[in-house]
Amino acid sequence: MTWILVLVGVVVGAFSGVVGIGGGILFIPALVWLLGMSQHKAQGTSLGALLAPIGVFAFWEYYRKGNADIRVAALLALGFLVGGYFGAVGAQHIPELWLRRIFAVTLVAIGGRMWFFR
Repeated sequence: MTWILVLVGVVVGAFSGVVGIGGGILFIPALVWLLGMSQHKAQGTSLGALLAPIGVFAFWEYYRKGNADIRVAALLALGFLVGGYFGAVGAQHIPELWLRRIFAVTLVAIGGRMWFFR
């Protein structure tokens, strides 16, 4: 099981590095499907896996090539710090099925917006 988890991490990390997505978009379904985790547990585990400095090497490569804005990243991180906490508190009160549906609708809506609009 350890090697499967490491392999999932490598695949998600590589894909995230290529397209710049948050790993949670891939980690959460993998944890639910491969390990049978609840949506709540998968989301919490994903957040734990993505704690700093996990993305530091991917960020550094983008920064080295002039494709990252440190000021914007720091402000986003500050907002995520606060919003992530309150979102996590709220998520504990949402039933499993609804949390999974919210996650799925979010992915479809974002994907559709990116596919159809500039």
